[in-house]
This record gives sequence, C-alpha cells and structure tokens, in this order.
Amino acid sequence: MSLVCAICNEVPEHPCISPVSNHVFERRLIEKYIAENGTDPMNGQPLSEEQLLDIKVTHPIRPKAPSATSIPAILKSLQDEWDAVMLHSFTLRQQLQTTRQELSHALYQHDAACRVIARLNKEVTAAREALATLKPQAGLVAPQAVPTSQPAVAGAGGEPMEISEQLGMTPEIIQKLQDKATILTTERKKRGKTVPEELVRAEDLSKYRQVASHAGLHSASVPGILALDVCPSDTNKVLTGGADKNVVVFDKSEEQIVATLKGHTKKVTSVIYHPSQSVVFSASPDNTIRVWSVTGGNCVQVVRAHEAGVTGLSLHATGDYLLSSSEDQYWAFSDIQTGRVLTKVTDESAGCALTCAQFHPDGLIFGTGTADSQIKIWDLKERTNVANFPGHSGPVTSIAFSENGYYLATGAQDSSLKLWDLRKLKNFKTITLDNNYEVKSLVFDQSGTYLAVGGSDIRVYICKQWSEVLNFTDHTGLVTGVAFGENAKFLTSAGMDRSLKFYSL
Repeated sequence: MSLVCAICNEVPEHPCISPVSNHVFERRLIEKYIAENGTDPMNGQPLSEEQLLDIKVTHPIRPKAPSATSIPAILKSLQDEWDAVMLHSFTLRQQLQTTRQELSHALYQHDAACRVIARLNKEVTAAREALATLKPQAGLVAPQAVPTSQPAVAGAGGEPMEISEQLGMTPEIIQKLQDKATILTTERKKRGKTVPEELVRAEDLSKYRQVASHAGLHSASVPGILALDVCPSDTNKVLTGGADKNVVVFDKSEEQIVATLKGHTKKVTSVIYHPSQSVVFSASPDNTIRVWSVTGGNCVQVVRAHEAGVTGLSLHATGDYLLSSSEDQYWAFSDIQTGRVLTKVTDESAGCALTCAQFHPDGLIFGTGTADSQIKIWDLKERTNVANFPGHSGPVTSIAFSENGYYLATGAQDSSLKLWDLRKLKNFKTITLDNNYEVKSLVFDQSGTYLAVGGSDIRVYICKQWSEVLNFTDHTGLVTGVAFGENAKFLTSAGMDRSLKFYSL
C-alpha cells in the first residue's frame, strides 16, 4: 500500500497523519504549514505538531548530513525549494476553490435580484395603466354618469367596460350623423370631379423611390409592424402598431419617435390617428380598443365593445365615434368620449367572424369584411344590412371606400383585388394579382385619384384606368400597411420586417 501526501501528492518520506482531518502528510511539509498557519490545511481546524501521529513504514537509511559544498547539499537546497513551491501551490488551490464558491454565490444573488426587479417593473406598469384609465386626460370628456336604472359596469382595475346596449342610438346622435353627412355631401359636390392642383401627377408618382427606412420603432424580439396610419392634419406624424404590443407615434420630418404607448396585452392590429386632436386609437386581439393621448403618452380610455379579438377599426367623420369589428361576429359603434358602446349588431343568419370594417366618406353607411369572403354594407342609422357583395374566395383582409363615395375596393386571401360600384351595387373590375399574392392593406389617397395596395409588395393604381403606375419590393417581409401623404407627396409603408419606409421623388 502506498501513502500519498495531501499537500505534494507524492509518496512521503516521513509520513504522518492528522487526527483532525485524517489526511496523510509529509512531516516536514505539514510542520512548515503548521508553523505558518497553525491549522489543518484540509479543513482549517487548529492543529499543532504534537498532535501529528507518525506512520511506521519501511524506508531506506537516510544518508549523513551533507556538507555545504557537496552535491547532497545542493540537493537539499533544491528539496527545500520544492517544498516551498508545493506549499504555495496548495495555498493557491485552496484560494481558487474559495473564490469559485464566492463567485457562484454572487451570481445566484444577482439572478435573484434581476427576478425581483422584473416583477416590480411589471407591477409598476400595471399600476400606471390602471391609474391612466381612471384619470382621462388630453381634453377628452370624462365618462358621464349612467342613470340609476342603467348601472355602469367596471372591469378589473377600474377600466370602463361595455355598457351593453342601454344607451342606443338616440335621436340626437342620429341627427348629428345626418347633419355631418349633409355637410360632407355638399362639400364633395362643390369639389366636383376636379383634381387638386397640388396633387402629384401619375408620371411623377411613377418616379418615386425609397428615400428613408426606419427599423427601430418596434421591438426586435417580436418583429413586425401590423398596422399603419398617417395623421390627416399633419402628414409628418405617422402611427404604427406592432407585434410587440406597442403603439408608436413617429415624426417623419424629425426622424424620431414622438411617443411609445404601452398597454395592450397582445399584438396591435389596427391604429387610427384622430384628424384634429392629439389622440390616437388602437385595437388588438386582447378584445380591447384603447384611446391614447399622444402628448401625455398614456391611455385615457379603454373601450370594451367585444368578447373576442378586435379585427377592424374606423373613425367616423365627426371624430366622435368609432366603428369596430370583431371575431365575435359583431360590429360595434362606440362613443370615444365616454367609452360607451352605443350599439352592437350581428348578422345572425351569417354566423361568421368579421375581419375588417370601414366607414363610407359620408358616415351613414359602412362596410365590413367577413371570414367567409363576403363584403356587407350596413346602414348605420337603421343598423341593418342593406347590401352584400359576394365574389371573393377567401377571408376578406381589407376594404377601402374612394373619396367620392362611388367605389369600394376589396382584397381577400384569393390573390385578387375587386372594385365595386356602390351606385349599381356590382363588381365592375377585378385585378388578378400574382399567385399566392397576399393583400393586407388598401387605401385611396385623399383625392380618390390613386389606390395603393400593400401585401406581398406595394402597388399603386390610378383610378378609372385602373392601371399600375408604381411597384415597390423594398420590404423583406409582408407589407401590412400603406398610406399616402398630403396630395400624394409621399407614400409610406410598414411591414413584418419591422421597418417603416418612405417613398417620394
């Protein structure tokens, strides 16, 4: 049997054992260690030379003590140096082990601290959202009291919830809608068929190229911009909704983010910029519609009009009411000032989810798209379905009314674009796109001269001739939103590649 020293890992010449740790040592090494530290090197407990127990083993006879000038003296000196190195090496190994233990403990504490901080941040965000819904700001009227026979329903955290259909479409509201429609119709007749002089001509539009691209608006961890809108009164202000659950207001001229609005618990699929107030709207599959103050950077109203994901959003020309569509098969008409749902209607005979919604320019009728490829036209005052446009062969993804109110453009998951005449209630033009082309966004410019299509790429058509004047393939992902600047001075788009792009001369 061979004994090995715990310090030098070699067979000891004079082995001894420590009764404290029961380890074997070379006597000269352990004596030096005890002289320096007074403890057992293995467990750190007090140890003295008297406690060491010699182990009796057979070993060769020791030579006589060498003289200072002999070879054995040199060997003795080397032996002493080796002993010192072994002791130092052992000390370093012990220090390394201790440092490793301390580092492991520190990392564990850091990880625990990060978890606590993340939990606290989440609680702070939830508290701020709850506070924001309780204190409407940005010039919006606070929710009015409901008569005692019609109690308001409050959701979790004090957020306003749907008040069923208790209020309904009052005669005052219907009169307000009718008056606005009369004004809009009169203004449109005055304009006639004249095209604004400032409008960009088709030959200039065809020369548009990408002039800017911004990819840092939304989180890269959940990439994708799903909705886009431009402020009608200041087309430098661009609004986007992302898969990261955020709504972002971007200033085109300053090339910087004005506000990042957080509150939705799922991706944002629809956004609208109010034409005259510093207010924006957003909808999400989390079943809510949120009203945001851009200046305050907070949510000032939550409209809970649906029991399933909200799929479409459209602002009435008065700027006071929102139309929404949902997977719960209902469309809802809500007051943005109070967050109350004024009316909520479904086509019970169809029994199909609604995929999009859009007001007619006059605001008295509107269109909805369905998951079973139908386009339905509704009378808002009567809350009745007045016309249906079949023809697509897939869920309707987008619809858009022309500025003059005569045409309706629709896109679906059948790689086609259809145009309908609302006066004759028929399809007068079908534009067949490439195979597997996905239509995600349709928009007419403010004059009704151009129609932009966003999806697998970006295409712009000139109305009446319905010929393509522009095609962009700059996005590396699906295009989910397109919008025109004032007088078509620029075109903007957003897509699943997380970028917001601008095109102009």
